[in-house]
This record gives sequence, C-alpha cells and structure tokens, in this order.
Amino acid sequence: MTPQPASASLERPSGPGALFVAFTLLALQGFGGVLPLAQRELVERRRWLSREDFLELLSVGQVLPGPNVVNLSLMVGDRFFGWRGAAASLAGMLGAPLLIVLLLAVVYAQAAHHPAVAGALRGMGAVSAGLIVAMGLKLLPALGRNPMGLGAALAVSALTLLAVGAWRWSMVSVVGVLGPLAVLWAWWRIGPAQLRRSE
Repeated sequence: MTPQPASASLERPSGPGALFVAFTLLALQGFGGVLPLAQRELVERRRWLSREDFLELLSVGQVLPGPNVVNLSLMVGDRFFGWRGAAASLAGMLGAPLLIVLLLAVVYAQAAHHPAVAGALRGMGAVSAGLIVAMGLKLLPALGRNPMGLGAALAVSALTLLAVGAWRWSMVSVVGVLGPLAVLWAWWRIGPAQLRRSE
C-alpha cells in the first residue's frame, strides 16, 4: 500500500464489528451498485482510506475473480484486522442482501409480467450508471498522483472505454491487452526513480 501522508489524518475502524456494521449499511444502500457509495463512505465519511488507497484496492479488486465490491470489502477488512476483519466485512456485505434478494426473487416471480416492474428496473439501471460516472469524476484528481502520470492514466481510461463500449471487447480481452501495457508503462516510469533511491 502507498504510505499515507501525515496530513491525511485517516481514522481506523474500532474493530471487526465496526467493519461489519459499515459494510452492512453499504450493502443495504446499494441497489444497483455499491461502489460509488463505498467510495463516499470509506473515503469521505469514515476516512478509513485515502482516495489513492481506495483506487489501489479497487484496481486490484477489479482484476480478481468475483464482484469488485466483495473483493474490496475483503481487502479493506484484511488491511485493518487480518482474517477477522475480512470475514466481518464479507459477512456485512453479503448477509442482509442475500436475505433481501431471496425475498425479492419470490416477489419478482409473481410480478415480473407487470409493465411497471420492467420500467422500474430500467430506471434503476440508469441511476446506477449515473452513480458510477459520478464516482469516476470524484476520483479523477487522484490520477494526477498515479505513477503512470495523468496523461497515460487518462489514455488507458479512454482506451478501456472505447474497447468495452465501442469495439465490444470482452472484459478478458481488455484486461489481457490493456492491463499488461499499463503495468509495463508504470514499471518503466517507477523503475528509474527506484534505482536512484537504491544507489
């Protein structure tokens, strides 16, 4: 992890129970997507992570198998309290939503044919997309401190957007092609500075 600046005055959760409560509340708010809410809750409200740390954990979570926010919750929990924190965060993220989804599945089976239900689901999809765009815009300033440099980070972001949105590449192709290019660029940028420090 990147070291925290002294001025950041980040907080620390009081225990695994605090992680469980925080991630349960996050999961209960996140209809259609929790990531934008996780950024606001963990970085801005609770101040457990800096924007840079959140981006780092999110980046790792996106390349690992499984849902991004579940991976993020595991890494945040592990960061503070090891396996106990990871288990508490995971239980908070999945426990209540599992019960709600099972209940909604029973209700949806009865009401799926109703036009109002289909319209509501389309509306929730639009809101989710807006939340993700808003989160990306909030995190944009942190790219300036990325080892790749702001220009390269924006270029990789634009290429990713084109590859997924316009060229219809699969996620495996995007990660398999653009991921190694971005890693090599960051390694090339970081390498000389690391060598100078070690001399």
